[in-house]
Amino acid sequence: MQQTPAARPSPHSEAALGAAAAGLGYLLWGVSVIFYKQLVEVPPFEVLAHRSVWSVVLVLAVILLLRRGPELLTLFRDRRTMLTLVGTALLIGSNWFVFIYSINEQRILETSLGYYINPLMSVLLGVAFLGERLSRPQIFAVALAFVGVLYFTVALGTLPWISLYLAITFAAYGYLRKVTKTGPLEGLFVEVAVLLPLALAYLWWLSGHGGTSLANQGWHIWMFLVLTGPMTAVPLLLFTFGAQRIRLATLGLMQYLAPTTQFFVAVFLYGEPLMPAQIVTFGLIWIGLGIFSADTWRRERELRRLAALANRG
Repeated sequence: MQQTPAARPSPHSEAALGAAAAGLGYLLWGVSVIFYKQLVEVPPFEVLAHRSVWSVVLVLAVILLLRRGPELLTLFRDRRTMLTLVGTALLIGSNWFVFIYSINEQRILETSLGYYINPLMSVLLGVAFLGERLSRPQIFAVALAFVGVLYFTVALGTLPWISLYLAITFAAYGYLRKVTKTGPLEGLFVEVAVLLPLALAYLWWLSGHGGTSLANQGWHIWMFLVLTGPMTAVPLLLFTFGAQRIRLATLGLMQYLAPTTQFFVAVFLYGEPLMPAQIVTFGLIWIGLGIFSADTWRRERELRRLAALANRG
């Protein structure tokens, strides 16, 4: 008896599945502040070291499970790409450290602000290095963000360095990964593998100077340190799965889910004070992002309309 071939998922169901995966990935990035809040007793450098170690273990296991070994070996032979990934490893490693530090210092609102600014930083990098041009609404959106940061600096007398560092390093990381032809899984493995010797050296040094938190703290700290691996890799894999199945404009709008979650967690769960200067700054950036997103959506719809007309012709 001849078997009927399995029906392929419809484009609509694929898009729905992709949106669910990307949304879950962004949500996990947002609530990760709650996860890392459980490790405030552990120094940020040690959390970063464990994050690198357990990420290597998990990502290597996934590569072996998916039989992506040949792709990884091919990547190792590409010297130029490997050199770029060393740079992205240092960028994302320092980004992770500042993120963990901000949580330990009860400055989650600044991390939220940083990831709101990040898309606009990415736009500026596209203009500077990829020859992209900004529309008038996009120029206005970037200007609003600049005014917001300037107001914050003048009103509070301090530069929001956490926000700016997170935004700049993640935007630079995204740009370099965009121009690097490598799979997200293999690229992530190389990045955490680059950080691994530094992480192991630091943990070895700690073991001879009072011991690591993994050895001295209770089982719950041990559990959370080990889980830093999944908390690093799983959101990225979900994001990658979703990005391959939904439109770029939809993905761009969904990225605000992470900083919005962080914002509400900081204010309503941990009671971080929301000062007038921060309200003005967030307000200006939210308005800028709204204008930027609306313009991006409009431009993509126009491109799709023109493409449809060309296909009919």
